[in-house]
Amino acid sequence: MRVLVTGGAGFIGSHVVDQLLDRGHEVAVLDNLETGNRNNLPVHVPLYEQDIQDESAVAAVFDEFAADAVCHQAAQMSVSRSVREPGYDARVNVVGLLNVLTHAVRVGCRKFVFASSGGVLYGEATEPAGEATPAAPISPYGISKWVGEQYLQFFVREHGVQAVSLRYSNVYGPRQNPLGEAGVVAIFCTRMLRGQTSTINGDGRYIRDYVYVGDVARANVTSLESVGNAGFLPLNIGTGLPTDVNELAAILRSHCQRIWQQRGQPGDVPQPEHGPPRPGDLRSNLVSAAKAGQILGWQPEVPLEQGLRQTVEWFETARQRTESTSDKAIRTE
Repeated sequence: MRVLVTGGAGFIGSHVVDQLLDRGHEVAVLDNLETGNRNNLPVHVPLYEQDIQDESAVAAVFDEFAADAVCHQAAQMSVSRSVREPGYDARVNVVGLLNVLTHAVRVGCRKFVFASSGGVLYGEATEPAGEATPAAPISPYGISKWVGEQYLQFFVREHGVQAVSLRYSNVYGPRQNPLGEAGVVAIFCTRMLRGQTSTINGDGRYIRDYVYVGDVARANVTSLESVGNAGFLPLNIGTGLPTDVNELAAILRSHCQRIWQQRGQPGDVPQPEHGPPRPGDLRSNLVSAAKAGQILGWQPEVPLEQGLRQTVEWFETARQRTESTSDKAIRTE
């Protein structure tokens, strides 16, 4: 199968690319590299460095790489930025999606997997929410994901596209971007490994459902390979298990402390501090992935403790690589 992965040089998209290649598929990537990184991709994978907001550029990509399927990961994914810049959020997440859908259909592509978000669609959820839970987005980001699903249903009705919307919970793992306003695991890993103090918003009793990126990538690949003639199919991808930010920080700190000991570094990883609460943060959000288990045979395989350990080790390797590169640059000056 020829698969175009939009946002394929990014955090989740690059893991999808890896798993598609492992399964023998032909893959190309469309990514503007605003948050993605070419180094996340194998060198032989074609990369079209274009923006999904540019319809003519998207059309040219589909003309050159006639995809059988699309895995659409490209997005504006910051809730905070969507609040500050709702127009930008809509241009990327709604207009950009329409550009990709329009030209996918034009070249005969009939299978489309869309990265949605259970973390913003369902609002407050103290028990794992199923797909039948009414959508209650409160941020422009959540609204744009909900609107994206409505457009997917339109393309299913009008063009016979098979569309799967994967509603992710909080995804974490290697390659997550520690910069900006998203990715609490990546931010904590980076700061703790450097010996910097991390900040927990408010009291830290914000409950989330953390799912490992490798499991999320597997859900995307399984959807592309196994779902047929389903019309529009929304599926939650998460664990249903609650973890608050205080617990998360404590686990990460213990793994970072172990890394410090391996380095022979004295002292302790700094304890996180509590800052002011972030406006609009949900107190609890959990999703039920029972339907994905029934339809895809998918379930999360990586427990949180194991996934966080692997993530810390990846960030430590990345830190060492960066320091080594900096040292070499200094020596050659």
